[in-house]
Amino acid sequence: MKNLFRLTILALAILLVSSASAQRGGQFRALLFTKTAGFHHESINEGVTAIRKLGERHHFSVSWQENASVFNDRQLENFDVVIFLNTTGDVLNDEQQAAFEKFIQAGKGFVGIHSASDTEYEWEWYTKMVGHMFKIHPQIQTAKLQVIDRNFPGLSTLPDEFLWTDEWYQFSEATIDDLNYIIKIDESSYDPNVKWGDNVGEGMGDMHPMAWYHEYDGGRAFYTGLGHVPAVFEDPMFLAHLYGGIYWAAKGMGVKKM
Repeated sequence: MKNLFRLTILALAILLVSSASAQRGGQFRALLFTKTAGFHHESINEGVTAIRKLGERHHFSVSWQENASVFNDRQLENFDVVIFLNTTGDVLNDEQQAAFEKFIQAGKGFVGIHSASDTEYEWEWYTKMVGHMFKIHPQIQTAKLQVIDRNFPGLSTLPDEFLWTDEWYQFSEATIDDLNYIIKIDESSYDPNVKWGDNVGEGMGDMHPMAWYHEYDGGRAFYTGLGHVPAVFEDPMFLAHLYGGIYWAAKGMGVKKM
């Protein structure tokens, strides 16, 4: 009888621990990665705070890491989505890259914010996942953004057109053909011209994308070019847009099948 009682208590304890662990994870688990090997954005601190608050608001866990050693098979198993927040340069070695590829191939998600497109230029798999790579940008200025596809979570509260102040990336040509663009910038509303030595930016024309998503190599990838200016991480419209991308990348839900 005593043994049965002890087994019952043990089973209840295991159940409580498992339940508490599930609660800590919430509806999904995010790895927030902010390592920089190039320019270090001031807005990283505000971005970490904002994404942690999104986790509290929407019941998902956030683990913030700058040490790339977390990119191994054992530790990545603990996450559903990886968020590159203003990363720059070469941030993962060959073994870490291989582990990240397996993570996406297992059906998991990626979110890239702003200078995630200024990261790992020599890693072809990564550049295809991001979709476009950073080329150049003019000075910070106000421009008009346009929502071009509402078939994606997080866009329902955004107007069709709205003024926004940020650092406007001009991108290279698409690295893959299947990108779904959701927000673009109206180049007539700002001055895209800039020159850095031999690197010249004159805009991208009528289709100058600023946010997109696609299914990639068994998983999902979302990117937004917004997020240079620290104050945008306090803006409700940006936070709705950002959470929509995190939610879709983590769970694969929210996009209506056409």
